[in-house]
Amino acid sequence: MFTHVMIGSNDLERARRFYDATFAALGGKPGVLDARGRLIYDHEGGRLMITKPIDGKQATAANGGTIGIAAASRDHVLAWHAAGTAHGGTAIESPPMERSNGAFVAYLRDPDGNKLTARTLPVT
Repeated sequence: MFTHVMIGSNDLERARRFYDATFAALGGKPGVLDARGRLIYDHEGGRLMITKPIDGKQATAANGGTIGIAAASRDHVLAWHAAGTAHGGTAIESPPMERSNGAFVAYLRDPDGNKLTARTLPVT
């Protein structure tokens, strides 16, 4: 359904350190800056793009928004959470945990305040 998710950042190098570390924990590759100055992460058919807002105003986090990132295993979720907190992210909500549906989930805010979650697929 979606081609990509685009979020804003006020400091692309700070965002790069955070997202390079968290995506490496999930088996992803470092981001690449395109010709327009956007930081791009491609992983397993998904694309996350990070940019300074084109209107020149400050980037702000979505109120009520969450970006969900698929993880292959519980260990990947834990590594993602650890990498994020070590690179400027903030642990939020509950500690990493298993949900009643069997999914393992963790939540962070990135250095710009965007809410993220990494989770395994629920057991069906």
